[in-house]
Amino acid sequence: MKIQPILRAIRNADQDFSMIEDGDRIAVALSGGKDSMLLFLALSIYQKFSKHPFELCAIHVDVGFEDKINQTMIDFAKQYNLELYIEKTKIFEILKQHRTSKGRLPCSLCSTLKKGVLFERAKELSCNKIALGHHQDDAIETLFMNMIHGSKIATFQPVQYMSRMNMSMIRPLIYCKESQIIHACQINEIPSAKKICPNDGITMRQEMKEMLENIYQSYPQARDNFLTALSNEQQISLWHKKKHKTT
Repeated sequence: MKIQPILRAIRNADQDFSMIEDGDRIAVALSGGKDSMLLFLALSIYQKFSKHPFELCAIHVDVGFEDKINQTMIDFAKQYNLELYIEKTKIFEILKQHRTSKGRLPCSLCSTLKKGVLFERAKELSCNKIALGHHQDDAIETLFMNMIHGSKIATFQPVQYMSRMNMSMIRPLIYCKESQIIHACQINEIPSAKKICPNDGITMRQEMKEMLENIYQSYPQARDNFLTALSNEQQISLWHKKKHKTT
């Protein structure tokens, strides 16, 4: 197994943000895509040398049209003796009843419903943390999406505590580039299920990915600089409006 760069990145993220603690039971949110499949396997290897002993499993939320994806994940889990749970739902039927004005399935509703099932099952399995497969490029894309569409400078956190569920979300791959993940999956023959979501390839995130790729072609150093900027707290210079005095 040749995933040393991925394991180093996970270790550095773990150390920098205290992602994993003694006795954690972590559920990987397994989509069947390259990011989460690699994360599942990499964390199972990281268990062997982590300073903090932890348990690991994975949960896949079946939206309702994913039989082929399910089999890919089942075979993968059996191959590496990994603990996998598949939750079948009727989310797809709900989404079809709430299409957008353009006839598309509502991504935000899908995300909310899937997250609800994921957290509920994780609690049933006595997990206290959920590991997501977001990587460095996802973080940068989210930053720009928030600035363009939300007028705020923000991205997701490496570790995020969800008080309502009494559970934390962690993102061990945040120091990994997407290109590293693709390479690791290719040389180790880690499978990924082809996406069959009707909205795949037409989201705002896909548009942001393409825009950033154009920037990286002109300024190759920009990707690393963007990542550094996310934690460069000593050099933040934003406007601070003064409060108006009321008369």
